[in-house]
Amino acid sequence: MFKIRTSKYRHVYCDAPKQEMCHTGFRLSTVTGDQQYIKASSKYFAVALFGGGGCVYIGRHDRPGRFVPGLTPTLHGHQGSILDFEWNPFDDSMLATASEDTTIKIWSVPDEWEPIDSRGRSKKGADISESVVDLVGHAKRVNLLRYHPSASNVIASTSSDNTVKIWDIEAGQELNSFDGMDDLCQDIVWDYKGDNYATTCKDKAVRFIDARAATVTSQIAQAHDGIKGVKVVYMGESDKVLTTGHSRQSGREVKIWDLKNLEKPLHVEKIDTAAGVLMPLYDVDTNVIYLCGKGDGNIRTCEFEDKAPYFHRLGDGYRSTTALKGVCLVPKRGLDIMKCETARLMKLTNQSGVQPLKFYVPRKSDAFQPDIFPNTASADPAHTCEEWWKGSSKGPELECLNPLKRGQAQNGGSKKKLQSVGTLSASLKKAEARIRYLEGKLDGAGIAYDKA
Repeated sequence: MFKIRTSKYRHVYCDAPKQEMCHTGFRLSTVTGDQQYIKASSKYFAVALFGGGGCVYIGRHDRPGRFVPGLTPTLHGHQGSILDFEWNPFDDSMLATASEDTTIKIWSVPDEWEPIDSRGRSKKGADISESVVDLVGHAKRVNLLRYHPSASNVIASTSSDNTVKIWDIEAGQELNSFDGMDDLCQDIVWDYKGDNYATTCKDKAVRFIDARAATVTSQIAQAHDGIKGVKVVYMGESDKVLTTGHSRQSGREVKIWDLKNLEKPLHVEKIDTAAGVLMPLYDVDTNVIYLCGKGDGNIRTCEFEDKAPYFHRLGDGYRSTTALKGVCLVPKRGLDIMKCETARLMKLTNQSGVQPLKFYVPRKSDAFQPDIFPNTASADPAHTCEEWWKGSSKGPELECLNPLKRGQAQNGGSKKKLQSVGTLSASLKKAEARIRYLEGKLDGAGIAYDKA
């Protein structure tokens, strides 16, 4: 008997954003590669700009407007172009950048950061030019960065020296290095708990690596037959992974694999014959996949289900004639939950700047909808770097998206705030001046004290 499949996200839709809601005026970096070119936290987004010194614009989601070169404040400090960047999942103001100068820098965005005012006009302000931590160890340019999903201050990096390094940001040191790839790494992604990570490589292999031991546990010898880049993503807590790539006939395709048996895919979905690399953005909470192709105007919405046929298409997605250069997902904490906004993609274009694409599930009620908003990853880490390194295995801490409940528990965990050398030096000088002042007061009053 014929049966229509039901889905809560079957009618998800996205309207084209109005011009006044977009971020414009950028002259983008000419760096090419397999990167996303734009990343977002729940408060900010970052894009690399054209020019020397590795310049990055950091914009606020609630302050759309026009960037003015030479006036709008930016972040800079590398000796070469910035190739990738990543926001800390537990600190909306901490950004990591990877550069051609072989270094990784960690930056802290000031709380008062506001490059665009409430009327959409650029404001003068001080640039961010001093990093809080520098990670040095790669022999060639650093291409990709990925923060650990549940442990605080742990980040993975890939480089043109064909290595993957895991770093302890707080200590500013390398934890381990994997050198089992013979060619350039095209993608890297952590699993749900962060015990393992997967890499794709120019040699067409997908490797699954134990993050602590830096050893390959399994691999797909040839995920796709085409010569274009391959992307990979773990499908939440299931034992499945999804890869995107090109077939031998240059058609774009999606494959679902079972980690317990990687001999052949569970499902193959043919997409189209376009040339751009297909980037899958996976919402682990709702199992919705947003397929975004570089150079495409359209974004396809699909849904993963942990049983055959595994992959289902949803509606028309988002249609546009404006080509996409880069794209990223905004964390759920930054969405308008009460308007049933289930996802927001930041679409980077060459001519139209950054467009926020808001995906909604149509509902008549104005109340919180728990069925389409399951608990999501919170801003609190599940464990520290040291605990994870010693063997702790935990998924992300979850929180309820209901605004009434979030107000009671949001940001309840304690976080260690990293500070730059310059900030610490200024604080030390201020403290020393205060001590000298108080010692003078004591001397003037004739009170004895220990001067050691």
